[in-house]
Amino acid sequence: MSSSQRISFSFIKRTLNFTFDAGTSRGVLRQRDVYWIKAESECGTRVGWGEAAPLIHLSLDFLSDFQEVLDQVLNQSSNESWSLKPNEFLTQVRDLVPFHLPSIRFGLESALLDLHFGGVKKYFENGFYDSNESIPINGLIWMGEKEMMLRQIDQKLSEGFSCIKMKIGAIDFDQELELLGYIRQKFDKDEITLRVDANGAFSAKDAPHKLQQLADLDIHSIEQPIAAGQIREMKELCKITPLPIALDEELIGVEEKATLLDEIQPQHIILKPTLVGGILETQAWIEAAEERGIGWWMTSALESNIGLNVISQLASTYDPVIPQGLGTGKLYHNNLLSPLTIAEGKIKYNAQVEWESVS
Repeated sequence: MSSSQRISFSFIKRTLNFTFDAGTSRGVLRQRDVYWIKAESECGTRVGWGEAAPLIHLSLDFLSDFQEVLDQVLNQSSNESWSLKPNEFLTQVRDLVPFHLPSIRFGLESALLDLHFGGVKKYFENGFYDSNESIPINGLIWMGEKEMMLRQIDQKLSEGFSCIKMKIGAIDFDQELELLGYIRQKFDKDEITLRVDANGAFSAKDAPHKLQQLADLDIHSIEQPIAAGQIREMKELCKITPLPIALDEELIGVEEKATLLDEIQPQHIILKPTLVGGILETQAWIEAAEERGIGWWMTSALESNIGLNVISQLASTYDPVIPQGLGTGKLYHNNLLSPLTIAEGKIKYNAQVEWESVS
């Protein structure tokens, strides 16, 4: 019996349309492109799907010629002889696709794993897919005008989320404190967990005072309070902070994981497989963090439901207890219809619902 196989790879591009103006620290998003990677067995009886979705102005592989680069990688991959064993073909992807193409790595890894498990959009042995186990997630409050953010807060609370994450840095900080205070007036920290994501919006000089103001509201944690790349300043912040700091953008493009974690010593890290180099790299970050007693959770990076499904299953392999950032599936008018459902602050795989055909 052969220990390897030939696989043909191709992709389908889809432009996803947001259901609202999605405010971020890098501007307002109304559309984004994703690339669904198809892996087809040599006999043509099985097909696996993955997703490469470089995030605008953030992914290392957000390139003007991304489509051409992807086409090159997939053509090269189609000429490879692929191992039948997951641990071996994932290593092949890592060796074949350069580190600076993280979303392509993630998409190729995912497509091969789906093919390995029979082309049913299963990627790992995990409770999320196998046993319909739900994963707790945070309800995300997007940047925008104060009244728009207030409406989002009320909606998330009414939907039963017990963890709310608010992006800050778009409006006046005092107004953002008022919005957070609005939640705290209704619910204490034992009822509602509050996270904030600054996306590097604070200056190193102002950050300590702002962190204290946030800590006074019993905030669970803050993601990336200052811009990535300020290692000395971030290290000092993590040493004196009155509330836990989670590194996010700081992880992008970093290969020496232990070196960064030992230098900064953060309380948490945020893992986006699309941005940090795919599945193997995400697992390596988790291993490095857990060896040092650093907390972590996983977050999608505005992928379609194909990418969200992969990340949810990957998170499920670790039996997560704290809320993950996996609630982006309802962002788009034209997302692929899927078994992924969100209710009462949890995401679940409803096996009774069929996937929409990829086209």
